[in-house]
Amino acid sequence: MKRAILLLAAVATPAAARDTIGIYQGWGAFRDATPDRCYAIAKPVMAHGRVGGFASVATWPKRGLRASLHIRLSRERDRSAGVTLSIGERRFTLAAGGFDAWASDSPSDRAIVAAIRSGRSMSVEAVGVGGRPFADVYALPGAATAIDAAALACSGG
Repeated sequence: MKRAILLLAAVATPAAARDTIGIYQGWGAFRDATPDRCYAIAKPVMAHGRVGGFASVATWPKRGLRASLHIRLSRERDRSAGVTLSIGERRFTLAAGGFDAWASDSPSDRAIVAAIRSGRSMSVEAVGVGGRPFADVYALPGAATAIDAAALACSGG
């Protein structure tokens, strides 16, 4: 229960109307009514002393998005540097802004989510403003269940 409260506190935003679908190890599944979306979300288990950042996989029915990856980096990246997501031996180059990163297209989203489902951990690497590299590391146990619970909650019911 304590872990669930910590996870909820870590991802809560004051203005959001959020329904908890479930907590699955380090991952939570939530539904927002406005805008209508469901998502699995986790905070990094290691972000090199920084607070913040999260990884989410969302379904937005009205936008036609399913299992769409979004990463909020724990620190601002140097915009001239890339962002790489690593899961096991797989490496994915992400599209990115200053603090946010995402898959560049639907096939990439599908490949990343498949890797998340079978992985034990993932890391997101970038170079921060000022030139110092950093990595946010996520534990993946519970991710597949949270992703499925979120997708089911937004499947029309």
